[in-house]
Amino acid sequence: MASPPSESPTRRAKTGAGRPEGAGPHAAGNASGDALTLPHTDWLRHELVIIGPAIEIAEFCAVAAGPGGIPWAYPDLDYEEDDRYLALVNPPDGSLGLRPAAARILARELREAVFQHQGKVRAQAGVGRICPFDLHALIPIPAEILDLGPDHKNAHAWLRAHWGVVMALRKIRLVAAGCKKLRGKNEQLSIEFWSADWTPWPAVTALRQRFPGLIFSVTPDYEGG
Repeated sequence: MASPPSESPTRRAKTGAGRPEGAGPHAAGNASGDALTLPHTDWLRHELVIIGPAIEIAEFCAVAAGPGGIPWAYPDLDYEEDDRYLALVNPPDGSLGLRPAAARILARELREAVFQHQGKVRAQAGVGRICPFDLHALIPIPAEILDLGPDHKNAHAWLRAHWGVVMALRKIRLVAAGCKKLRGKNEQLSIEFWSADWTPWPAVTALRQRFPGLIFSVTPDYEGG
């Protein structure tokens, strides 16, 4: 299986004590109600090749561009801060933990970092266009699903049904500087991306239906590229 992108560490399971019903850590698999979520995220490299008339390729590129992140709400930040605090005081591996006061300060700083980062992601929603293949731009997650947070079982169910993966794509880039002209009026656009655990087949199917004049071919690289 492929290795995860170096800037995308696997999200570890947390205790989840006191969480609202339906919420749970992404990596917890059955704990979050998602049997397809692996214990540790495995990032798979893919190449998406799109062939079709130049004008339709350009229309696709215009729609597909976005900031590349998912503007989730994080309703469980208080619970997650408590989880981190407990793990810092009593590490799961049995090693020596931090003193309670130091653990509380660090847990709070980590909570604030998540809050600040996600605030920037939400501010870029519908504005940023740095990512050439943004699934949320192409197949938007409804606001009521975003409000549940990324670890809720209903959020996972929606993502599985419409995207096929429960996390945003990573390391997305145009291959060979974008479009390549083919014989006739067609062009070829190649995009490399990494997805969490699985290939986003439902998203590809939806794109084929939405852009019938284009040919979409996606190739997973199970050897890690």
